[in-house]
Amino acid sequence: MTTDLLGNPITDSDPQIVAGLNDFIQGFLAYQTQAVTLLGFVDDHPESCLTNTYAGFLWMFLEAPEAPAKAAPYRDRALAAAGTPRERANAQVLAAWVAGDIPLTIRLCEEIARAYPSDLVAIKLAQYHLFNLGDAAGMLRLALHALPEGEAAPYVHGMIAFGYEQCHLMQEAEAAARRALQIEPSDPWAHHALAHVMLTQGRIDEGIAFMEEVAPMWEGLNSFMHTHNWWHLALFYISRDRQADALRVYDAHVWACEKDYSQDQVGAVSLLARLEFAGIDVGDRWQEVAARIAARGPDTVSPFLTLQYLYALCVAGLPEAEALMAAIEARAQEPSHDQAAWAEVALPAARGIVARAAGDMATAARELGRALPRMGEIGGSHAQRDFFEQVHLDVLLKSGALSTAQQVLEMRRTYDPLGIPLNRQLAQVYRQLGLPQQAQAALERIGD
Repeated sequence: MTTDLLGNPITDSDPQIVAGLNDFIQGFLAYQTQAVTLLGFVDDHPESCLTNTYAGFLWMFLEAPEAPAKAAPYRDRALAAAGTPRERANAQVLAAWVAGDIPLTIRLCEEIARAYPSDLVAIKLAQYHLFNLGDAAGMLRLALHALPEGEAAPYVHGMIAFGYEQCHLMQEAEAAARRALQIEPSDPWAHHALAHVMLTQGRIDEGIAFMEEVAPMWEGLNSFMHTHNWWHLALFYISRDRQADALRVYDAHVWACEKDYSQDQVGAVSLLARLEFAGIDVGDRWQEVAARIAARGPDTVSPFLTLQYLYALCVAGLPEAEALMAAIEARAQEPSHDQAAWAEVALPAARGIVARAAGDMATAARELGRALPRMGEIGGSHAQRDFFEQVHLDVLLKSGALSTAQQVLEMRRTYDPLGIPLNRQLAQVYRQLGLPQQAQAALERIGD
C-alpha cells in the first residue's frame, strides 16, 4: 500500500493525489503555502476519503461563519468514500468539526493519536482546538502522543515545545524547541516557541537577536506564520522602545499579507493597540484594519477573535461595533460547549471594551477586571491574551486607579524588568502617587 510522507498507509495511489496529500501534510505542519495544492483537484476525486477530508479541514481553518457550509460537501464525500480505518477516523473528525461539536472533535483526534501516533495532522489539529479552549495541559498531552515514533520529526518537537510553554514549563519548552531546530533549523513553529519563552523570561535583547537571525526563513510561509512571527519580533522591539522598527514590522509584515483572514486581522489589532499603549503614534492605521473587520459582519466564531474585532471597531468608531456587541450578547445565551466562556468571560470583556470607547473608564475597568481571571477560557496564547491585560491597565490609568495600576505594572516588571515603556509608565504613576524616589528608580532602570 502507498504511504504518505510520514509513513502512514493511504488508500490512494494516483500520483497527483499522493503528491497533494503530502503537500497538505508538509504545508500544515511547517506553515507552508503548498498545503492548499489539493484544492485545485479535489473536486475531480470525490472517491478519495483523505483528499476530501483535508480539503474540508482547509475550509474550516477559514475561521469564519461561512466555513462549515464551505466544508460540508467535502465532509459528505469523505464520509461516503472508502478508506483505511485511519482515513475514515479523520473524516469523522471533519464531520464533528463541521457540526460544531468541538469536544467530540478533540476526542476523536486523541483516539487517532493513540492508535496512529504518526498521524501528525490529527495531533496538530487537536492542539489547535485545545488551544482555542485554553487547555494547555491537553495540548502537551496530545503532542507527547507522537513520541517515540516521531523523534526524528522536527514538527513533533515544535508542537511539544509550545505545549510545554503554555503549561509554564519554560526549561522543557526551550529544550524541545532547540531539539526541533537541531533537526530543521528553519522550523517556524520552533522559532515561535522560543520567542514565547524568551518573552516570558524577559530575555528581550536575546529575543531580538534570535528572531532577526531566523526572520529570513519566514519568507514564503503562509500568512499566519509569516505575520505572527514578525508580530513576536515587534513585541520585543516595543519593549526596547524601538518605535520605528516596530512600525516598520507592522507595515511590511504584520499587515501586509491576507488582510481578510482572521488571524492576520487580530494580529494587526493587537499590535496596533500595544503600539498605542507604549505611547507610539500609529497615525491612521486603524481605519483600514477596522474596515476589513467591519466587512466580516457580526462574526462570533471565536470569543478570542471576536473581542479583538470589537476593539478595532470601537477604536475606529464604526457603527458595526453596535451590531457585533448585540451578537455577542446573543451568543452568550446560546447553549454550546463554550457558553460559559462567552457568557462569563467574553461578555463582560466586551462590555468593558465598549465602555472604554464611550469614555466610561470606571465601568471598563470593572468589567474587564471581572473577565481577566478567566481569560484563558477564550483561547489564545499567554502572549496574545496579554492584549486584554494591557487594555485593562490602560483603563486603570485613565480612570485614576493609580494604586491598582502600580500593582499591575510591578507585576508586569517581573517578566519585563527593563521594558522602556513599562518603566516610563511606572515613573509617571509613582510621581502621581507622591513617591518620587520610586519614580526616579524606574527612570534609572531605562537610562532616562
